[in-house]
Amino acid sequence: MFNIIDFMESTLNQEATLEQEVELGLRPDEFEMIKGILGRTPNFTETSVYSVMWSEHCSYKNSIYWLKQLPKEGPHMLVKAGEENAGMVDIGGGLGCVFKIESHNHPSALEPYQGAATGVGGINRDIFTMGARPIAQLNSLRFGNIELDRTKWLVKGVVKGIGDYGNAFGIPIVGGEVFFDDSYNTNPLVNAFSAGVMDSKKIISAKAKGPGNPVFIVGSATGKDGIAGAAFASKDMTEESAGDLPSVQVGDPFMEKLLLEATMELLTTDAVVGMQDMGAAGITCSTCEMSAGGNVGMDIQLDKVPTRQENMLPYEILLSESQERMLVVVKKGEEAVVKAIFDKWDLHAEEIGVVTDSTQVRYFMNGELVGDVPAESLVLGGGAPQYQREYSEPAYYQEFKKFTIDDVEQPEDLKEVAFFLLQHPNIASKRWVYEQYDSMVGTKNMTTNRPSDAAIVNVKGTNKAIAMTVDCNSRYVNADPEVGTMIAVSEAARNIVCSGGVPSAITNCLNFGNPYNPESFWQFVGAIKGMSTACLKFETPVTGGNVSFYNQTSTNGIETPVFPTPTIGMIGILEDKSRAMTLDFKQKGDLIFIIGESHNDISSSEYLASYHGIKASPAPYFDLEKEYTMQDTVKGLIQNELINAAHDISDGGLFISLTEMAMPRELGFDIVTDAEIREDAFLFGESQGRVIVSVSEDTEEDFIEFMIGSNVNFTLLGHVTKGKMMVDDEHFGFIAEAKELFNNALGKKLEN
Repeated sequence: MFNIIDFMESTLNQEATLEQEVELGLRPDEFEMIKGILGRTPNFTETSVYSVMWSEHCSYKNSIYWLKQLPKEGPHMLVKAGEENAGMVDIGGGLGCVFKIESHNHPSALEPYQGAATGVGGINRDIFTMGARPIAQLNSLRFGNIELDRTKWLVKGVVKGIGDYGNAFGIPIVGGEVFFDDSYNTNPLVNAFSAGVMDSKKIISAKAKGPGNPVFIVGSATGKDGIAGAAFASKDMTEESAGDLPSVQVGDPFMEKLLLEATMELLTTDAVVGMQDMGAAGITCSTCEMSAGGNVGMDIQLDKVPTRQENMLPYEILLSESQERMLVVVKKGEEAVVKAIFDKWDLHAEEIGVVTDSTQVRYFMNGELVGDVPAESLVLGGGAPQYQREYSEPAYYQEFKKFTIDDVEQPEDLKEVAFFLLQHPNIASKRWVYEQYDSMVGTKNMTTNRPSDAAIVNVKGTNKAIAMTVDCNSRYVNADPEVGTMIAVSEAARNIVCSGGVPSAITNCLNFGNPYNPESFWQFVGAIKGMSTACLKFETPVTGGNVSFYNQTSTNGIETPVFPTPTIGMIGILEDKSRAMTLDFKQKGDLIFIIGESHNDISSSEYLASYHGIKASPAPYFDLEKEYTMQDTVKGLIQNELINAAHDISDGGLFISLTEMAMPRELGFDIVTDAEIREDAFLFGESQGRVIVSVSEDTEEDFIEFMIGSNVNFTLLGHVTKGKMMVDDEHFGFIAEAKELFNNALGKKLEN
């Protein structure tokens, strides 16, 4: 990929050549489209603007057709996908929850600390530029083989970057997921989620309005870090990608904290017309998107932008992705109010332009016009190109379907399997990770000492709480993109429901390979179809998110995509936070039931993939209708106070879920497996649509009566013990032993 920083100033106002267009990431036919739009050949600065705005990262040119088919309507929707910086749902009492998830994959692959840190900073800015104060963060992380030194370096850098930025910024990190697979060896995935709460009537728009209104850049100064980062994120990772380090941004969480507080104070005035975070494509993106959103234009004086280096060139200022900056359109006459607030917080607030009554965005440098582009031609859903890529089913899909459980002989020692899984990095406690995060800052987290399937965050001043989770088993999605993504949505909903909440809406982070590869794009299309089906069933519309293509490694011309990973970030509402449900067993003697049907299935389980080393199998058993009915039944059990613990069965199967329920209070369990199902499948299979609950003797009769009336399958597994783990009268050890191994396994792997 051509490095635009190497261009000399003498070329800036010359007409761009076709060769330059291609090197900047534009296709030859797109070069001709730009010439048609402008009625002339663009100069280099304009070429740079189009290169970043028409990159996949900004324009979604290869995905927008399918994204438009995702459901956007729901019972709680206040701000739909694409309308503002993030989506918002109604949580009642005049309050809205603003939330979003985005990726920072490519930067984290090259510079894990700053790549992850700036991902956290960027997603939080999306929340508070709408007027919401962030209350919680989550993250979804994917890495390669944990035995590799590079993987360990990436894990340590990413986790430290997330922890350092989030802790300093002062917003608790309340949950997340970590997954390891060889497909992520070179290209890790770093997906950051943030949520905030605000008065739903005081939303700040990301649209520019009012010709004559001044345009301010606020926050940090602009430097050369992150130049062309959007274009960098829209190409394959290769052995030469280290040369793109200038495309990795540098974050400053203390500056962002000041920016947050200044913004919150600014919102108490009536001086703001519109505001947008400067993320991908920096000033270019914010000026064009705000102008197009309001059907206006802007004149921008680039020489008035505060810079960290002298003599920065126009394209460097326009394409810089320096962090902790926002563009604000101010009501004319209120300039002094804005300046005073940002001066108080020791931040830049410089007037760099004005809203015009044209639809052109014009960029000037020292009085000279260096770029003149129609805003609408540059933005998502406007004049940016839109493609429908070819897709084809890969040969492996049918091959995977040929697997049956009879292809694998059941091991004689299932206790050995159990302890193998307890220590596997995909299942073992992620304590090594989350101990580096501050989960209690702000005192809103309700699940630090009350473990639950989803994070529960208090909405202060109300009786409500918000449940939130991020979920995706990418092995399932690789096996069957449509079914695997339905499972991802369903598992997110299951986690919300098991925590006492009602699923409300989702945001997504769609991490896939090269869209020009028909087999990779087939995975993407299947994921969209599965997501649409599941979201319609659960009434959880898609409020936004992002698409991250080109997650793969190109070595000697051979492209290897990562597992397709459509990460689902879901929020749910607890109308009464006193009804929050935890997953821990409460006392010896309580009965243990499984809600839902178990199946003779080990497909795509961690047990099959890691213990047996069999990677080729279909997605696990899944039935959307039965899943929905089962979850509705669990809601009723919680609302009627008939259970005292609930935990879904997911990675590692039933045995792992039971162990996770036993560990918090160091209790145990004594269960009997189903004689009609192979024992390894019953204990370690990952068939979907199942939840474990515990029931006290006082509510046993009412529980059974409720379940009989529900028409949902339920089975008595056994009872809670004082500390032993018993399966079919065989002693599987003591929970204290399992807990020690479970808690320390990941740390030992990473530190060796």
